[in-house]
Amino acid sequence: MGNALKANQPVNVGIIGCGAIIAQYLTNFRRLDSINLVAVADLDPARAKAVADSYDGVRALSVDDLLAADDVDLVLNLTIPAAHADVALKAITAGKSVYGEKPLAATTAEAREVLDAAAAAGVVVGCAPDTVLGTGIQTARKAIDDGLIGAPVSATATMATPGHERWHPNPDFYYQPGGGPLLDMGPYYVSALVTLLGPVVSVIGAASHTRNERTIGSGPREGQKVPVDIDSHVTGVLVHQSGALSTLFMSFDAVKTKSPNIEVHGETGSLVVPDPNYFDGEVQLFALGAEDWETLPVSAGYVDSGRGFGIADLAATPPGEEPRAGGQLAFHALEVMESVLESARTGQAVTIQSTAPRPAAVELTELPTTVRA
Repeated sequence: MGNALKANQPVNVGIIGCGAIIAQYLTNFRRLDSINLVAVADLDPARAKAVADSYDGVRALSVDDLLAADDVDLVLNLTIPAAHADVALKAITAGKSVYGEKPLAATTAEAREVLDAAAAAGVVVGCAPDTVLGTGIQTARKAIDDGLIGAPVSATATMATPGHERWHPNPDFYYQPGGGPLLDMGPYYVSALVTLLGPVVSVIGAASHTRNERTIGSGPREGQKVPVDIDSHVTGVLVHQSGALSTLFMSFDAVKTKSPNIEVHGETGSLVVPDPNYFDGEVQLFALGAEDWETLPVSAGYVDSGRGFGIADLAATPPGEEPRAGGQLAFHALEVMESVLESARTGQAVTIQSTAPRPAAVELTELPTTVRA
C-alpha cells in the first residue's frame, strides 16, 4: 500500500499524461497549498521532462517508476479516455489514490472495476469535472436549497456547436464510438444537474446525425475528411429521484443557441445557471410575480477556482467520506449518458441502476494559496 491520504494535509501528486490539459492543472497547483506536485510521467519522455523543467521540485519519471514512487500519494490521470481505466487500476494496485479527467472510464463496466478495486484497496477515487465546485453552480445550488424557486420541477441543459473539426487539428476521436457530443461534453452537464437536483432514476433518449463525414478546418490536416460513425445530435429526458425532469440537448450539428446553458424551473421561480464547463458565471433568478431577471450575489463555492480544485477538495474530505468530485458521481453520470444512448438505440426507457448522493454543498470558500515557481 502507498501513503494514505490524511484529511487537511497536503497531498503529494504524481501526474500521468502531459498533454495540453496539464497546463491548467499546473497553473492551479502552483497556488494551492494543499497540493504538492512531486512527479510527472508520459509515454513521450520529452513531454514529461518539459513539464518537470518548468516546475520547481518535480521529477520526470517513467510511468512504472511514478507508480512505484513512495512519495506519490495520489495519481492524477490525464491520459486519453481509452486509457483511463487501465492507468487507474495500475495506480490502485500500487496503493495510490486516483483522480482522473472525465470520463471515469470508457464504459461503465470498466468504471465499476475501478471503483471496486479502489474499495478493496482502501484508496480514494475522484474525477473531473470539478467545475461543479465553483461559484457558478454552487451559487445556483444554494438558491435552490434556500427555496428561491420553490420545489424544482424541471431543468434544461443545452450544448450546441457545429463541430470540433472546425478548430481541432485531429478531431477523429469525436466522431468514433466513445466520442460524440454527449460523452464529450455531457459529464459537465449531467454532473451539474445531479449536483443541483439529485440523482437520476431513469432516462429516455433519441439521437441522429446529419453527415457521414466532416472536413478538418485547421492545422496540417486541413481539408481532410473524417468519417462520422456516431450520432452527432443527442436529446434525452432524465427523471430525477426527486421527481424533477431534466432535458438534455447535446449537438455537434446545431450552429448556435441563445438559450442559457442550464435553466432550472421551480414552482415559484426560474434560474439561469452559468455554463457548467466553467467554474464561475452569473446566476439569474426570475421570481414569480417579478418584472425582470435578478442577478444573484455570489454566495457559495470555491472562489477563483479552476481545474485541480477537486483534488484540493478531496484532500480536505474526512477519511471514509465520498469526495464531492468523487468516483460515485462520475460513475453515475457515465451510466446516465450510456443509458441515454442505449435508449436512443432501442427506443425504450432505461432504468438507472446506480445512484450517487447529491454532493454536499460548498460554502463560499477561499482556499489558502501560495504562488510557486
